[in-house]
Amino acid sequence: MRIHIKTTANHALVPFDYQQNLVGTLHKWLGRDNEFHDGLSLFSFSWLNGGKAIKNGLNFQNGASWFFSCHDTTILKKIISGIQEFPEIAFGMVVSEIFIEQDKIFTAPEKRFLLGSPVLIKRTLGERNVKHYSFEEQETALLLQETLQHKMNKIGLVDDSLSIYFDETYHAAKTKVVNYKGIKNKANFCPVIIEANPETLTFAWNVGIGNSTGIGFGSLI
Repeated sequence: MRIHIKTTANHALVPFDYQQNLVGTLHKWLGRDNEFHDGLSLFSFSWLNGGKAIKNGLNFQNGASWFFSCHDTTILKKIISGIQEFPEIAFGMVVSEIFIEQDKIFTAPEKRFLLGSPVLIKRTLGERNVKHYSFEEQETALLLQETLQHKMNKIGLVDDSLSIYFDETYHAAKTKVVNYKGIKNKANFCPVIIEANPETLTFAWNVGIGNSTGIGFGSLI
Protein backbone atom coordinates (compact mmCIF):
# COMPACT_ATOMS: atom_id res chain seq x y z
CA MET A 1 0.00 0.00 0.00
CA ARG A 2 1.02 3.58 -0.45
CA ILE A 3 0.34 6.74 1.50
CA HIS A 4 0.54 10.09 -0.26
CA ILE A 5 1.48 13.06 1.90
CA LYS A 6 1.05 16.76 1.18
CA THR A 7 2.74 19.43 3.25
CA THR A 8 2.53 23.12 3.94
CA ALA A 9 5.18 25.47 2.56
CA ASN A 10 8.63 25.47 4.14
CA HIS A 11 9.65 28.30 6.48
CA ALA A 12 13.38 27.60 6.26
CA LEU A 13 15.47 26.80 3.21
CA VAL A 14 15.48 23.05 2.45
CA PRO A 15 19.05 21.86 1.75
CA PHE A 16 19.70 19.70 -1.29
CA ASP A 17 20.75 16.81 0.95
CA TYR A 18 17.50 16.81 2.98
CA GLN A 19 17.11 13.02 2.64
CA GLN A 20 18.30 12.31 6.18
CA ASN A 21 15.59 14.63 7.48
CA LEU A 22 12.92 12.53 5.79
CA VAL A 23 14.41 9.38 7.29
CA GLY A 24 14.41 10.98 10.74
CA THR A 25 10.79 12.02 10.32
CA LEU A 26 9.71 8.52 9.28
CA HIS A 27 11.38 6.94 12.28
CA LYS A 28 9.82 9.56 14.53
CA TRP A 29 6.44 8.46 13.20
CA LEU A 30 7.33 4.77 13.55
CA GLY A 31 8.78 5.27 17.03
CA ARG A 32 12.45 5.82 17.80
CA ASP A 33 13.09 2.23 18.85
CA ASN A 34 11.06 0.64 16.08
CA GLU A 35 11.99 -2.76 14.68
CA PHE A 36 12.35 -1.35 11.15
CA HIS A 37 15.33 0.88 11.96
CA ASP A 38 18.16 -1.53 11.18
CA GLY A 39 16.40 -4.47 9.53
CA LEU A 40 15.72 -5.35 5.93
CA SER A 41 13.60 -2.53 4.50
CA LEU A 42 10.38 -3.81 2.97
CA PHE A 43 9.36 -0.25 2.26
CA SER A 44 10.39 2.68 0.09
CA PHE A 45 9.65 6.38 -0.18
CA SER A 46 9.97 9.13 -2.73
CA TRP A 47 11.85 12.38 -2.58
CA LEU A 48 9.91 15.61 -2.10
CA ASN A 49 8.15 16.94 -5.19
CA GLY A 50 7.08 20.50 -5.96
CA GLY A 51 10.22 22.37 -4.98
CA LYS A 52 12.14 25.07 -6.83
CA ALA A 53 15.92 25.10 -6.73
CA ILE A 54 17.39 28.37 -5.54
CA LYS A 55 20.83 29.27 -4.24
CA ASN A 56 22.00 26.69 -1.69
CA GLY A 57 18.75 24.78 -1.48
CA LEU A 58 15.10 24.25 -2.35
CA ASN A 59 11.96 26.26 -1.77
CA PHE A 60 8.51 24.66 -1.57
CA GLN A 61 6.36 27.76 -1.83
CA ASN A 62 3.19 25.73 -2.45
CA GLY A 63 4.13 22.85 -0.21
CA ALA A 64 5.51 19.45 -1.15
CA SER A 65 4.12 16.06 -2.12
CA TRP A 66 5.70 12.82 -0.92
CA PHE A 67 4.79 9.14 -0.86
CA PHE A 68 5.65 6.17 1.34
CA SER A 69 5.02 2.56 0.25
CA CYS A 70 5.26 -0.69 2.16
CA HIS A 71 4.49 -4.36 1.89
CA ASP A 72 3.30 -4.67 5.50
CA THR A 73 0.19 -2.60 6.26
CA THR A 74 1.21 -2.58 9.94
CA ILE A 75 3.95 -0.11 9.02
CA LEU A 76 1.46 2.09 7.21
CA LYS A 77 -0.85 2.19 10.23
CA LYS A 78 2.07 3.23 12.44
CA ILE A 79 3.03 5.97 9.98
CA ILE A 80 -0.51 7.37 9.96
CA SER A 81 -0.72 7.25 13.75
CA GLY A 82 2.66 8.98 13.97
CA ILE A 83 1.55 11.71 11.57
CA GLN A 84 -1.53 12.39 13.65
CA GLU A 85 0.60 12.79 16.77
CA PHE A 86 3.58 14.57 15.20
CA PRO A 87 2.57 16.27 11.90
CA GLU A 88 5.77 18.34 11.73
CA ILE A 89 8.37 17.19 9.19
CA ALA A 90 11.27 19.64 8.99
CA PHE A 91 12.13 23.18 7.84
CA GLY A 92 8.72 24.41 9.03
CA MET A 93 6.84 21.95 6.80
CA VAL A 94 3.79 20.29 8.33
CA VAL A 95 1.61 17.49 6.96
CA SER A 96 -1.56 19.07 5.61
CA GLU A 97 -3.19 16.11 3.85
CA ILE A 98 -2.80 12.35 3.54
CA PHE A 99 -4.55 9.74 1.44
CA ILE A 100 -4.04 6.02 0.98
CA GLU A 101 -3.58 4.32 -2.38
CA GLN A 102 -4.38 0.61 -2.46
CA ASP A 103 -1.93 -1.83 -4.02
CA LYS A 104 -1.69 -1.52 -7.77
CA ILE A 105 -2.92 -4.56 -9.63
CA PHE A 106 -0.72 -5.38 -12.61
CA THR A 107 -1.92 -7.63 -15.42
CA ALA A 108 0.91 -7.60 -17.98
CA PRO A 109 4.08 -9.64 -17.29
CA GLU A 110 6.21 -6.58 -18.03
CA LYS A 111 6.05 -3.08 -16.58
CA ARG A 112 8.16 0.05 -17.12
CA PHE A 113 8.46 2.06 -13.92
CA LEU A 114 9.42 5.68 -13.48
CA LEU A 115 11.30 6.58 -10.31
CA GLY A 116 10.16 8.40 -7.21
CA SER A 117 13.78 8.47 -6.06
CA PRO A 118 17.02 7.38 -7.77
CA VAL A 119 18.24 3.79 -7.71
CA LEU A 120 21.33 2.94 -5.68
CA ILE A 121 23.23 -0.27 -6.47
CA LYS A 122 26.20 -1.08 -4.27
CA ARG A 123 28.25 -4.06 -3.20
CA THR A 124 31.08 -4.50 -0.73
CA LEU A 125 34.23 -5.70 -2.48
CA GLY A 126 36.86 -6.55 0.06
CA GLU A 127 37.01 -5.33 3.64
CA ARG A 128 36.55 -1.60 3.04
CA ASN A 129 35.87 -1.14 -0.64
CA VAL A 130 32.25 -0.39 -1.54
CA LYS A 131 31.44 -0.08 -5.24
CA HIS A 132 28.48 1.89 -6.54
CA TYR A 133 27.23 0.76 -9.96
CA SER A 134 25.86 2.92 -12.75
CA PHE A 135 23.03 2.05 -15.13
CA GLU A 136 25.60 1.59 -17.92
CA GLU A 137 27.36 -1.36 -16.33
CA GLN A 138 26.50 -4.88 -17.42
CA GLU A 139 26.17 -6.26 -13.88
CA THR A 140 23.32 -3.95 -12.91
CA ALA A 141 20.46 -6.17 -14.09
CA LEU A 142 21.72 -9.16 -12.13
CA LEU A 143 22.40 -7.05 -9.02
CA LEU A 144 18.94 -5.48 -9.10
CA GLN A 145 17.38 -8.90 -9.42
CA GLU A 146 19.54 -10.26 -6.61
CA THR A 147 18.51 -7.51 -4.19
CA LEU A 148 14.79 -7.77 -4.91
CA GLN A 149 14.97 -11.56 -4.70
CA HIS A 150 16.51 -11.24 -1.24
CA LYS A 151 13.49 -9.22 -0.11
CA MET A 152 11.10 -11.64 -1.78
CA ASN A 153 12.72 -14.51 0.13
CA LYS A 154 11.91 -12.68 3.35
CA ILE A 155 8.18 -13.10 2.73
CA GLY A 156 8.37 -16.40 0.84
CA LEU A 157 7.55 -14.93 -2.56
CA VAL A 158 8.90 -17.07 -5.42
CA ASP A 159 9.02 -15.94 -9.05
CA ASP A 160 11.32 -17.69 -11.52
CA SER A 161 10.32 -15.24 -14.25
CA LEU A 162 11.81 -12.20 -12.48
CA SER A 163 14.03 -9.93 -14.55
CA ILE A 164 14.94 -6.27 -13.89
CA TYR A 165 16.92 -3.90 -16.05
CA PHE A 166 17.28 -0.22 -16.80
CA ASP A 167 15.48 1.21 -19.84
CA GLU A 168 18.37 1.65 -22.26
CA THR A 169 16.19 3.71 -24.62
CA TYR A 170 15.71 6.50 -22.07
CA HIS A 171 17.60 9.48 -23.49
CA ALA A 172 17.99 11.42 -20.23
CA ALA A 173 19.53 8.66 -18.08
CA LYS A 174 22.19 9.94 -15.71
CA THR A 175 23.98 9.29 -12.44
CA LYS A 176 24.28 11.77 -9.61
CA VAL A 177 26.24 11.79 -6.38
CA VAL A 178 23.81 11.99 -3.47
CA ASN A 179 25.19 12.91 -0.07
CA TYR A 180 23.66 11.04 2.86
CA LYS A 181 25.19 11.81 6.25
CA GLY A 182 28.56 12.46 4.65
CA ILE A 183 28.52 9.35 2.46
CA LYS A 184 28.57 10.10 -1.25
CA ASN A 185 26.29 7.66 -3.08
CA LYS A 186 26.33 7.38 -6.86
CA ALA A 187 22.66 6.94 -7.71
CA ASN A 188 20.91 6.30 -11.02
CA PHE A 189 18.16 8.36 -12.59
CA CYS A 190 16.74 6.02 -15.22
CA PRO A 191 13.40 4.17 -15.53
CA VAL A 192 13.47 0.43 -14.98
CA ILE A 193 11.66 -2.44 -16.65
CA ILE A 194 10.56 -5.39 -14.56
CA GLU A 195 9.43 -8.67 -16.07
CA ALA A 196 7.66 -10.73 -13.41
CA ASN A 197 4.42 -12.17 -12.13
CA PRO A 198 1.76 -9.60 -11.15
CA GLU A 199 2.31 -10.28 -7.44
CA THR A 200 6.02 -9.57 -7.83
CA LEU A 201 5.33 -6.32 -9.70
CA THR A 202 3.10 -5.16 -6.86
CA PHE A 203 5.74 -6.15 -4.32
CA ALA A 204 8.42 -4.16 -6.18
CA TRP A 205 6.07 -1.16 -6.45
CA ASN A 206 5.78 -1.23 -2.68
CA VAL A 207 9.31 -2.00 -1.50
CA GLY A 208 11.33 -0.35 -4.26
CA ILE A 209 14.43 -1.69 -6.00
CA GLY A 210 18.16 -1.57 -5.45
CA ASN A 211 19.90 -0.89 -2.16
CA SER A 212 18.98 1.43 0.69
CA THR A 213 15.29 1.86 -0.05
CA GLY A 214 14.89 2.45 3.68
CA ILE A 215 16.79 5.76 3.39
CA GLY A 216 15.10 7.06 0.26
CA PHE A 217 16.49 5.29 -2.78
CA GLY A 218 14.77 3.20 -5.44
CA SER A 219 11.09 4.05 -5.03
CA LEU A 220 8.89 3.30 -8.05
CA ILE A 221 5.99 5.17 -9.64
